[in-house]
Amino acid sequence: MIWRENRVMLAILAALLVANAIFFFTYRVQYESRLRALDDKLKSTEDQLQRARNKRMAAEQQLASYRKAQTDLQMLYNNRWATEAQRLTALIHEVKRLGTLTQLDPNAMNFSRVQDREVQRSGGIGTNTVVITFTVHGSYQQIRRLINAIELSNQFVIIDAINLATGGGADSNLTLNLRLKTVFREPSRSTIVSKEM
Repeated sequence: MIWRENRVMLAILAALLVANAIFFFTYRVQYESRLRALDDKLKSTEDQLQRARNKRMAAEQQLASYRKAQTDLQMLYNNRWATEAQRLTALIHEVKRLGTLTQLDPNAMNFSRVQDREVQRSGGIGTNTVVITFTVHGSYQQIRRLINAIELSNQFVIIDAINLATGGGADSNLTLNLRLKTVFREPSRSTIVSKEM
């Protein structure tokens, strides 16, 4: 028969078939395990990517809040704590406007200046504290409205001291001695130099 004549050939073919079957099954098992490993790696990489995105979003939010705080601080520094030349007249006008609004007239105002030398020596930003004192006469309601209006004012001003005394007459007028404080920043050295030139 034919298979006896080609026994060697058939044995070789059978050996190749067995070898192919073994290779196929081991390759499939290895392929599945590699596929599972790649799926696990893909999942862990996607998790890492999501964590990185979350960190990036948190960093962007932190950067945005930092920039907003920096802008707000710059606005406070330039507008609220502007130099004396930039803001003193507006402050005096505001105090007089509030006095007129409450029907109390702060005719005479006294000013004194205190300079923060310690900060200038250390190389920081120097400030001037200006104290404004004035006296008004009026009713209790007018005085309350004036104090409330000063506290609600957009100007950077602090009520430092209040002295209240009765007028002593038949009318119920009170005398209010008010001391306000405000802080002005020193002009930067480059501004002073450019003004001198």
